[in-house]
Amino acid sequence: MASIYLSKDGRNKMIEELERLKARKPLIQEEIARAREHGDLKENAEYHAAKETLTNIQRRIAELETKLTRVQIIDDALLGTDNIFIGVTVKLKDADGDEYDYTIVDIEEANLNEGKISVQSPLSQGLLGHKVGETVKIKLPAGEQVFKIIKISR
Repeated sequence: MASIYLSKDGRNKMIEELERLKARKPLIQEEIARAREHGDLKENAEYHAAKETLTNIQRRIAELETKLTRVQIIDDALLGTDNIFIGVTVKLKDADGDEYDYTIVDIEEANLNEGKISVQSPLSQGLLGHKVGETVKIKLPAGEQVFKIIKISR
């Protein structure tokens, strides 16, 4: 299986989610036991909802545990700022003069509201390997766009 490249913060968030789910699992199991006591399970919506929730929690726990075995931490100290690659933050300027800051991360950490875009996204793919001062044309779902790379930082 392929490695998952995360920042220390991204790995910690994944561990926190896993711990929350593991703590919630016994509570859902108790709900199932209480719902069973109400009799006929065929028409017991509370029982079926709790079972579905438990299944989803168990599935996510297994997924997180598997992913955590594949995590490689991106060491900021080893990151340069010469080229764009996973782990760096890039400042771009589009043809209209608007500026954007994006941090390129693994899909597990991607969150556009935080300015974190997946290394697998079309924008990241078009930027990878380029340097400050370069102008790049990138095919995006909305059409081709031109960006000038203003700054690369970590």
